[in-house]
Amino acid sequence: MDSLMERAAPCPAAQAGSVLLPALHLPLLPPHLYRPATSHEHKLNFRKSKEACLTYIQDAMLQKQWKRAAEFLTFYIESLEKDFSTEYMGPSEMIWRIGTEILCHHSYSSMKDFNSFIEQMKTLGVKRYLKVCLEHAFHLLCNGQTDEAYQNLSLAESWRFGEQTTAQDKELKLIQAYRGLLDYYSWSKQKNVLLEYDKEGFEDLSVEQEMHSSFRKAAVNLKEIIQIPGVWDVFVKCYVDLLEFYGDHDEARQVLSEYAYNSKFPANPNAHVYFYQFLKRHGEPKKSLISVLKILHDIVPSHELMIDFNTMLQKSKKRKKRRLGLEVIFAALDYAGWKENVKAWSCLARQVKQIIISEKHLDWIKQEWNSRKDWWPAFHFSRYLAKRNWQENESLAYEKALVAGILLGKDCKYFKYVSHQGCKDQKKRLRTLKKFVNKHSPVYLRISGLSDSSVQT
Repeated sequence: MDSLMERAAPCPAAQAGSVLLPALHLPLLPPHLYRPATSHEHKLNFRKSKEACLTYIQDAMLQKQWKRAAEFLTFYIESLEKDFSTEYMGPSEMIWRIGTEILCHHSYSSMKDFNSFIEQMKTLGVKRYLKVCLEHAFHLLCNGQTDEAYQNLSLAESWRFGEQTTAQDKELKLIQAYRGLLDYYSWSKQKNVLLEYDKEGFEDLSVEQEMHSSFRKAAVNLKEIIQIPGVWDVFVKCYVDLLEFYGDHDEARQVLSEYAYNSKFPANPNAHVYFYQFLKRHGEPKKSLISVLKILHDIVPSHELMIDFNTMLQKSKKRKKRRLGLEVIFAALDYAGWKENVKAWSCLARQVKQIIISEKHLDWIKQEWNSRKDWWPAFHFSRYLAKRNWQENESLAYEKALVAGILLGKDCKYFKYVSHQGCKDQKKRLRTLKKFVNKHSPVYLRISGLSDSSVQT
């Protein structure tokens, strides 16, 4: 700390100026993080308007000039202290937020400085006490101080201050939930230790007792928070992990089902993902898996699980489901993130090929293509993409070329480029591709509704 004080000590000119503007060592920021300003002009400007001062602070923070921001914050606090037109109301949330951000980035700041500042904010900001405690715990966790964070949350949970305790009930629930999360973390570590002991043939009753104790504490708090409508992904996952480990699969299923389907909870794609993964782990029928993924598809048609969804639908004997499978894979490829997904193009190529060979359900392809024929050619099938795809991933280029040849005909730029590439070993596969597209060129005409086979893309 002494070295920090020396590095931050004001120059002689600043010391002379401090006669006019004494440094404020309020319990808001560690004094070595700022210097009193020496400019009388700055002093007058800041006193004109607190809003102008906040603008300077914002500008300094956006430019990551943390020392400058600390100095401006000091002036802002001074202006509040010297504003005798209003009663002193204690530090505002703005000062807490700004001070915290500065301390997180200031080159001379330390954990001791941060902890000191936060403790003072807790004392002076009773109306947001639990919110400050929660942020303090986050900061401790980000710096690897798990035990300190747990202690902080435990103390916050026991805090009582008349009506203020009731007014901060939501924050108290979060405090309890995050403490439950840390109990889960302890349980997980102890579980891993026991599993290692089991491999080596050892037993440790004390670790086992600690693990069960952590389970009980974690389960109580995690179960409570996830019953409140909201997005509680990490808490739900941890609670389900606890239940599955102890064999309570029915309760785990109920929790996940409630999280996914209760209308009081906000729409959340992850809720359906967790439910699907649980059902899949426990060997549930495909009918149940398809039902969950259908809802996920309606919410996020570009989700990575759409590959699994398409695969299951294609294996179905029901025509309606196979039709949905084609719709699913076309919809996924509407998104830029799927443009170079080999599995997706392989799924589409395989299904399109099956439909063409069987000469059934060409109307399915036509229906999907009608809404895309104006923009997919440029989005997926340009000559530039053909060249790049071939250079980066030949398998991708091959699958796309087959789809392009069917949808756009043998004169499609993408198909023409790819079909003329390849070394001797690849020529055979590409000749097969070219032969297939040429043989089924009438399909392109039927899909496009054209009669002139000379139309080019």
